[in-house]
Amino acid sequence: MTTVDPNFSENADREARRARLFTRINAADKWFQVLGLSWVTPIIKAVAGDNLRAQMKDIWRLLAVPILAICAFLMLWATLAPKVQTSLGAVPGPAQVWTEAVNLHEDARTKSASKAEFEAKVAQLNERRLEQGKESVQRAYTGAPTYYQQIWTSIQTVFFGFLIATVVAVPLGIMAGLSPIANAALNPLIQIFKPVSPLAWLPIVTMIVSALAASNDGLLPKSFVISAVTVTLCSLWPTLINTALGVASIDKDLVNVSKVLKMNTYTKITKLVLPSALPLIFTGLRLSLGVGWMVLIAAEMLAQNPGLGKFVWDEFQNGSSSSLAKIMVAVLTIGIIGFLLDRVMYALQSLFTFTNNR
Repeated sequence: MTTVDPNFSENADREARRARLFTRINAADKWFQVLGLSWVTPIIKAVAGDNLRAQMKDIWRLLAVPILAICAFLMLWATLAPKVQTSLGAVPGPAQVWTEAVNLHEDARTKSASKAEFEAKVAQLNERRLEQGKESVQRAYTGAPTYYQQIWTSIQTVFFGFLIATVVAVPLGIMAGLSPIANAALNPLIQIFKPVSPLAWLPIVTMIVSALAASNDGLLPKSFVISAVTVTLCSLWPTLINTALGVASIDKDLVNVSKVLKMNTYTKITKLVLPSALPLIFTGLRLSLGVGWMVLIAAEMLAQNPGLGKFVWDEFQNGSSSSLAKIMVAVLTIGIIGFLLDRVMYALQSLFTFTNNR
């Protein structure tokens, strides 16, 4: 009679659990990379008992080196900033910028409290008027927007412009990729208008939108529409070009199969063209969103749409001792949001495609 060594069985179970654990860690690593948190994986593996030396190399490369680089940048900034004198005084260092970031946060809380108090008073007034048999009154809060509200306005504007650009660029890109004639017709227009600066588009867009909308009584404010359309005109080209390239590079065998199966145009596009071209389409979308976010700041400055661009311009015009530090807070905010927007698009790309591009 054969007996099973209990120690062998226990070791086998332990190894099986270990294998399942590392399988889950490797699966989670894909999303850590999407979120820009790839350094989390070696830490988890080290805690789970994997090869410590190998994981420490990855931790050093993915976490320690970037932190040291950031620290070196902050030290260089803090050392050199006081030596540069401007019309507003010395360039603020990291400590002054952090102080202004805290001040902007506190200012936002104060303004939010004032708005809530105003709305509460209006509500009480309307209650008294209703008790007296009078009609309620509508009074809008006219206080300055908070820093967070300006950030949210900029995000709304860039997504609105990006959405319009996507709706225009993807169909045109599919058309150009499928038809050599359409490609020949669109290519000169792309080459001419793609390099045009947003500062050149803005006066034209402003005049056209002002002519079509004489007042701000519409669904969207004119300044918002002007900024969004400018973003659209500057950001649609990467999506259009990459969509056309993705469609044109579809495997010819697949195209021949669609002809043999006598697919109609709609089925061919939805079942063959889009799935094959999706990785390049998403690459174009990521580039377009990045371009749109950069363009937006300049558009908001000149269109005076209440977003981050207007905040930067107002602080530049203000010329107070804290203005330069506030502008630097806005610059860092713009950079961080740009990174997060790219991560959002990459997450969507990872959900719908199998590409490994990062």
